[in-house]
Amino acid sequence: MQSYIINTQAAVDLAHGYDTAIVLKGYPRLSETFIAQEILSLQQRGLKAILVSLRHPTDLAHHAVHEEIILPVLYLPEYLKDEPLRVLRALLSPRHWPQLFRLLRLFRSDLRRDNNRNRWRRFGQALVLNHELPASIRHIHAHFLHTPASVARYCALLRDCSWSVSAHAKDIWTLSDWEKKEKLDACSWAVTCTQVNLQHLHNLASNRQKITLVYHGLDFNRFPPVASTAHKTCEVTLLSVGRAVPKKGYDILLDALAMLPPEFSWRFVHIGDGPLLPQLKQQALQKNLQARLQWLGPQPQHRVLQALQDADIFILPSRITADGDRDGLPNVLMEAQSQGLAVIATDISGIPELVKHPDTGLLVAADDVQALTAAIIQLLQDPELRQRLGHKGQQRVLQHFSMERGVTELAHLFGLADNP
Repeated sequence: MQSYIINTQAAVDLAHGYDTAIVLKGYPRLSETFIAQEILSLQQRGLKAILVSLRHPTDLAHHAVHEEIILPVLYLPEYLKDEPLRVLRALLSPRHWPQLFRLLRLFRSDLRRDNNRNRWRRFGQALVLNHELPASIRHIHAHFLHTPASVARYCALLRDCSWSVSAHAKDIWTLSDWEKKEKLDACSWAVTCTQVNLQHLHNLASNRQKITLVYHGLDFNRFPPVASTAHKTCEVTLLSVGRAVPKKGYDILLDALAMLPPEFSWRFVHIGDGPLLPQLKQQALQKNLQARLQWLGPQPQHRVLQALQDADIFILPSRITADGDRDGLPNVLMEAQSQGLAVIATDISGIPELVKHPDTGLLVAADDVQALTAAIIQLLQDPELRQRLGHKGQQRVLQHFSMERGVTELAHLFGLADNP
């Protein structure tokens, strides 16, 4: 595994001559494989970037893709109080002086509308970033429109350089409209990963032309398509991959599983971590489901791939939460379909852009236990339908959701050569 660089000077030394910084919430993260594969593809096309992480890594495992990324990584102080000397050196840095008053005006304006510890932290991280980045960095790109984009915007203003952003899901739908609009107007360009997101951002931005739709897509070298087949075993394996958080709707899925008629033979496998895991396990115990469930926790990509190939049905009952949080277009649905799996999902956000009900998968309304139960029963009792949906879903992914399309667009935006 790559030795992630925490020593500031080592990261700066390795990034000598690099011209781009990519700001991430955390790195590496098992739940953000789509970002890692995008960074790797841009690296292969010649992008010379330093990765900047707002948090230190917490996942015990990692994906193979992380080993192939050889870009230097700079970890900012996760909490300013934990590294006071770095923060103090940044505060006193003469690098800030030419543009400091411009930043202070912007920061005061932000504080008047949203004064909280998190915003102060991003301000401090931006000062540290500007102080520690090599002088050669002339463009900053942020993954996510909320906190990473705040750090990127503040730092870019201090350096008087351009910045851009990739907007995904939670960062769009839980952020205030005023902040989204101001960031979109201030950045050089922006990309987002669903038509639903694009329309929403277009409605806010002064210049729609700077926002582009870029689907994440799949790297078919890592997820080589296999023929969809109906497994010959009597027991049907249901699989889901996702963090145990409210927007994934796993409580609804457990309710639906509890309503399945006793004559069906099935087991459910879940891959992922998340704060709701203990609560979900307790719910399963109360519904007497524990004998049929397997909680595997977070897994590296090759084990996720094997689980997809061993399963019969993939289920992701996403919902929109009270604070607006939601999935965009979950890559796990593409991954499942690439392996010929029949999928059941919900008709929210960008999911219908991938899953065409009832041709390439089944869609139900979010939080509808009865509809979800009926969809599971339909696929449990009809192996031929599972195989047909799996095949058609796979063909749609292959035709429309290759990662190369999106990376080619990003390479153009980053000013890289056209050839991979």
